[in-house]
Amino acid sequence: MMVAETVLVHRPELPETVTVTTYEGLVYIERDSGPLALDLVTPDGGGPWPLVVFVHGGGWMSGDRTLAPSFDQYFCARGLAMASVSYRFSADALFPAQLHDVRSAVRFLRASAEEFGLDPDRFAIWGSSAGGHLAALTGLTSATTALPGEVATDGDASVSAVAESYGPATLVGGEVTAPASLPGMDTPASTPEGRLLGGDPVDHPELAHAASPIHQVTADAPPFQISHGTADVLVGDDHSIRLLDALTAAGVDAELYLLDGYQHGFLNPPGRPDAPVFDSGRLAAEGTARARRLTGHGSTRTDEPADFGFDVIGDFFTRHLGAS
Repeated sequence: MMVAETVLVHRPELPETVTVTTYEGLVYIERDSGPLALDLVTPDGGGPWPLVVFVHGGGWMSGDRTLAPSFDQYFCARGLAMASVSYRFSADALFPAQLHDVRSAVRFLRASAEEFGLDPDRFAIWGSSAGGHLAALTGLTSATTALPGEVATDGDASVSAVAESYGPATLVGGEVTAPASLPGMDTPASTPEGRLLGGDPVDHPELAHAASPIHQVTADAPPFQISHGTADVLVGDDHSIRLLDALTAAGVDAELYLLDGYQHGFLNPPGRPDAPVFDSGRLAAEGTARARRLTGHGSTRTDEPADFGFDVIGDFFTRHLGAS
């Protein structure tokens, strides 16, 4: 379904309104478990537009492509097209199926660029939680034409920039602080990571290693922006610190914002029936958060106070995609 609408934007540096077109339920690939779809929002007029693909969270086993911030207000007003993609959950397929799905969505959108007014040379990816993990892996595998076991590999799955928020940087047991357990997830095999890998990660070391962004970093990775709350008990902020260290040690342009006192899920829209350990809607409600911005080069790290909000994410994409 295609819907056109005009959206108010309440920021003086951007136009007062932006007219967008939304394409809902675009099927990008058929899998044995059923079709996978995405939603696409594009600014009207001008173009072709740079594109940011968003990957939702949910522990690789829940959520949907509406579990995302407001694309039109924060990003389309900057001249960015935005897509939100579905992928197979761990109950339907084990890793790396989810990564294959996201890469297929990127290929579909690039192949359809002319139809939707997109610039195929300016694609980026962004994700939160489990989606942040998949976004990171998508960026880190950009230079790989086909992954082991990947089918339907015609087309280009590369991206030019990655924004990743509070996603696991490693699934290898013992590498970072163990997360707090939720009801029904009190054994290693029953955790989201265990369900993704098909059992206790300790029993699947090669798969856990392949599913860990910190172990896939190379010098040709695209620029990264990482964000994480310091009060996150589901995925500790040491995940993001480890990812930043791996990226900067390899010479990759990367930055990490540590949001003071923020819990998990702060990019989620408000009104979701989340557990108390989530901060859904908080960043949208507060506008900006006090943070520390960490960057580095090799073994040298800088650490400075900063503010973080959707504008910071938008600036990152504008800087690396050349949006207007």
